[in-house]
Amino acid sequence: MIVSSISLIGIFALSLNEKFLNGILFLLIGFSAGGLIGAAFLHLLPEALEQGQNSVIFIYIILGFISFFVLERYLHWRHCHKEGRCDIHAFTYLNLIGDGIHNLADGLIIGSSFALSIHFGIITTLVIVFHEIPQEIGDFGVLVYGGFSKAKALFYNYISSLTCILGTAIGYILSTRVGNFSIFLLPFIAGGFIYIAACDLIPELHKDPDLKKSTLSFLAFLAGILFIFFARLLPAH
Repeated sequence: MIVSSISLIGIFALSLNEKFLNGILFLLIGFSAGGLIGAAFLHLLPEALEQGQNSVIFIYIILGFISFFVLERYLHWRHCHKEGRCDIHAFTYLNLIGDGIHNLADGLIIGSSFALSIHFGIITTLVIVFHEIPQEIGDFGVLVYGGFSKAKALFYNYISSLTCILGTAIGYILSTRVGNFSIFLLPFIAGGFIYIAACDLIPELHKDPDLKKSTLSFLAFLAGILFIFFARLLPAH
C-alpha cells in the first residue's frame, strides 16, 4: 500500500519549482540506479544462490533481463523522468498498462521477500520505494503531457499502481506454498532490475553534459549501492 501510494507524488511535484524538481529527479535517478544494481548483486542474487543451483539461477537472470526488454520494446514502457521529453506521450493508456505490469512485478518480489524474512522484505521494499519516486513523477508527467487532466492523471496512475498490492499477495502465497517459486522469482527480478538500471536509468544520467551534475549523479549512484550494502549488514532482528 505504501508503494502504491507513491503514485500520488504528482500532487507534490506540482508545487515544486521545475528547475528544483529536475535537480532532485536527477539525484533520485542516480540513487535509484545504484539501489537497483546493489539490490540485484548484493541482495537478490546472493539470496537466490543460497537456495538454488548456480547454472539455473543465471538462466533465470537472463530470462528476467529479456522479459523486461520485451515489455519496454513492445508495450512502449518507459520511465520518462522529464515531462515533455518522452517519445511515447501519445500512448498514455499503453503506459498505464505497462506501469500496472511493472507494479505487479514489484508486488511479487515484495511478497516473496517477506515470505523469506521480514528483514529481507523491508530492504526490498525500500529499494522499490526509492525506484518508484522518480518513476511515478515521470509517469504523472507523461499522462498530463499526453492529454490527461491533472486530476485524471493522478487517479489513473494510482489505479495502475494498485496492482502492487495484488502482486504482493500473490508473491507471498506462492512463496509459502510453492517451494521453488522464490528460486525462480528472485534472479528473474534481479535480471529486470539490472535491465532497468543499465538500459533505462543510467542512460538518463548521460544526457546532461554538465560536469557538476554528472558528478553529483554519480555520487548518488554510489550512495544507492552503499545503501544496499550497509542495509545487508544490519542484524535481522
